[in-house]
Amino acid sequence: MSNGKPRHHRHRKPKGQVIDGWLIVDKPSGIGSTDVVAKVKRAFDAQKCGHGGTLDPLATGVLPIALGTATKTVPYVMDGTKSYRFTLRFGDLRDTDDADGKTIETSDARPTDEAIRAALPAFIGDIMQIPPIYSAIKLGGERAYDLAREGQIVELQPRPARVDRFELESRPDADTAIFLVESGKGVYMRSLARDLARAVGTVGHIAALRRMRVGPFLESTAIPLDKLGGSGDTPPPSPDLLLPVATALADIPALALTEAEAMRLMQGQAFSLVDLMGRIPGAANPDGGLVRAMAGERFVGLCRLDSGLMKAERLVSQEGLQPVA
Repeated sequence: MSNGKPRHHRHRKPKGQVIDGWLIVDKPSGIGSTDVVAKVKRAFDAQKCGHGGTLDPLATGVLPIALGTATKTVPYVMDGTKSYRFTLRFGDLRDTDDADGKTIETSDARPTDEAIRAALPAFIGDIMQIPPIYSAIKLGGERAYDLAREGQIVELQPRPARVDRFELESRPDADTAIFLVESGKGVYMRSLARDLARAVGTVGHIAALRRMRVGPFLESTAIPLDKLGGSGDTPPPSPDLLLPVATALADIPALALTEAEAMRLMQGQAFSLVDLMGRIPGAANPDGGLVRAMAGERFVGLCRLDSGLMKAERLVSQEGLQPVA
């Protein structure tokens, strides 16, 4: 008791409805990812909400929104393959590396298609990449974009990145080129565009960017943000729009277990990979990779393969996907 008032308010129930699942939003240009999360949370009156991979305000396309227990699967979505289409405008370098920034350098040079294609292989595979200074990376506890907006000099170190596909799709005119990219976690399209322009003897920035895939979530299933409703006189969106929590894990290779093995896994038992020979999917990495443990059609949990063993990492309980203690 304090000041004569009970202190049970500390245990007040969170506001909103308990809603679990994934909503795949087709994000429009001109709005930030956190603003989309706020709109979805408000539309569904959801207790808990987050996104599976930031899109810049300029960008459009697939923005997976996790509700409830789906937020526990966000790291696995962010590790998945992402597909993009972007337009690179040559001759104009912007401080943000996209069309929202200010011009800081220009060039009259315009590369040929042949020069562009010749430069692309250097950006495919495991590369090192310097992120844009207008990014959410923290320096001394401050976001890089906050420091840049304050006029401070921001120096970011190169970071490893994985690019699986980078190809020239079309060349509308001498000033622009359109590219298709498939990449892993943490690859900045703005940096790819900036660095490619440098590699072909000019400067440039991203004029348009669209994300078409995030892991198992595809452009074809994305819902335009303005179709959600849930404000004013419009009714709230239907929960039928949500995909199951486990959908986020569809890209992770599946490993079949018997019901008895599933029970042992739930009890904390590790399995020798030798005992699982013939069942370990070819796409699974035995040196630290993940598999999706399945008992028939039932999702049991996520397991890590390492040091000759398969150990549970997150298991499904009545409360959803839970970490293993």
